[in-house]
Amino acid sequence: MELVSIDQYYRMGFASSLSDIGQEQWDSLLKSDPSANPFLSYAFLHALHSSGSASAKTGWHPYYLTIWQDKTLVGACPLYQKTHSYGEYVFDWSWAQAYQQHGLQYYPKLLSAIPFTPVTGSRIIASDNTVRNLLLENLKNLTLSGDFSSCHILFPDENQITQLKNAGFLIRAGVQFHWQNDQHSDFESFLNTLSKKKRKNIRAERKKVQELGIVFSHIQGLDANEEDWLFFKRCYDATYENHHSKPYLNLEFFTQIGNTMPQHVHLIFAIKDGKKIAASLLIFNQSKVYGRYWGCVEHYPCLHFETAYYQAIEFCIKNGIRTFEGGAQGEHKMARGFLPQKTASAHFLTHPEFSNAVANFLQRETNGIELYLDDLNEHNPYKQPLEI
Repeated sequence: MELVSIDQYYRMGFASSLSDIGQEQWDSLLKSDPSANPFLSYAFLHALHSSGSASAKTGWHPYYLTIWQDKTLVGACPLYQKTHSYGEYVFDWSWAQAYQQHGLQYYPKLLSAIPFTPVTGSRIIASDNTVRNLLLENLKNLTLSGDFSSCHILFPDENQITQLKNAGFLIRAGVQFHWQNDQHSDFESFLNTLSKKKRKNIRAERKKVQELGIVFSHIQGLDANEEDWLFFKRCYDATYENHHSKPYLNLEFFTQIGNTMPQHVHLIFAIKDGKKIAASLLIFNQSKVYGRYWGCVEHYPCLHFETAYYQAIEFCIKNGIRTFEGGAQGEHKMARGFLPQKTASAHFLTHPEFSNAVANFLQRETNGIELYLDDLNEHNPYKQPLEI
């Protein structure tokens, strides 16, 4: 990686591989960021790249923007040159189509995100505000170089949204559903906070699974073996097949994170008559559990809710973990104790007319999101103050 001086203190470079940066430098930088999560770790990102899941061959060209002071990495942005919009969970296909209809190229574009992972976290990672401003300035300069139509920063940490807006990025709102652990002692303690109807429905769903003789096995990453990962991958692939799409991640990726970051990995298996029939994968740290993927090879009523949600909630309660992020979208999660949370993405388009058009679109869309959130909050699944 070639480094170029940008002032008397700092140098800048672009890394086409995390290996060019090094795990020690990368993970050391993350320690300065309180909102860093396991998805930003060298182990997770390197597994995506080295497995070929997110690589130049799949349209994800790593182009990490880095800032160095002497020989120390002090700032970085996980950045990709993209030739499509798959695996992003913030949809800009209509923008690309509009460019094409006007004879303009939308791709390649720049994207700062964790591939295939709609999880909020830092995207402009810096040791201090000076470095953060340098990252943003050089990211905009790169976008304006003439090689890219736009730059998109997906699911940035809330603290970074104002700074991105001030830097000229357009902010787009989204919604996810998260579960909060209010110091529950057990699952029943959680149920008792819900409205009577919601409590009754969840108990009925769990009873259906129990009456089928289905039991659950929790496997920590350190204890997961090759057979576990092979079965999980089979379930993961089945979910994509059921939706008539192609899975993004391969077996090498899953086994690699199992080997290199096992302390953040947790597998849940559903077992019937001594055979595994379903699985879900959690990534976690001390404060959050992230539900990533689930799948099954045999279908039974309510198996999805139990394997992907209720078992994970029990894991949170048992380990005193505050938040469970259940993944993208899913209003059905509200009936199971999840509440809507606003998310954001930031967008910088170089074409002035298209930028103005997108700004107008986002204003209308944001108004719609606010109305949608108001409607969702009117259907809060928890007990109201006067409810007995």
